[in-house]
Amino acid sequence: MSNGKRMFPCPVCVDPREVRKTKKGKPYFICDPCGIQVFVRGPAGIDAFNKLADQAGDAGLWARIGEMQRRYRLRCPECGHRFWIEPRLIQTSIFDGSLRGFRCPREDCGATVPWEEE
Repeated sequence: MSNGKRMFPCPVCVDPREVRKTKKGKPYFICDPCGIQVFVRGPAGIDAFNKLADQAGDAGLWARIGEMQRRYRLRCPECGHRFWIEPRLIQTSIFDGSLRGFRCPREDCGATVPWEEE
């Protein structure tokens, strides 16, 4: 919960969004930047969603999401585009085949985001 409000991560950008209720008491949330609207219907779905949303109130979920973003969601140093790493974006060295990083998925950007191991 943030400021007493139930929050749930957007499935696209993973940013926390406020869980609201419809006039009939069914949960939903909206992520305006992504254009996502999630409306939960049916008793089984509402029950399952409420359990997930209650768990999201625990700091553990947000910590796990933050760690995932830190490791697997990169920002292009040239164009600033944020993207999740995926196999098709792997950039390797032509000399020894080692991993150099991940290519920015924007067609108009040829930058490579270096892979930093911990």
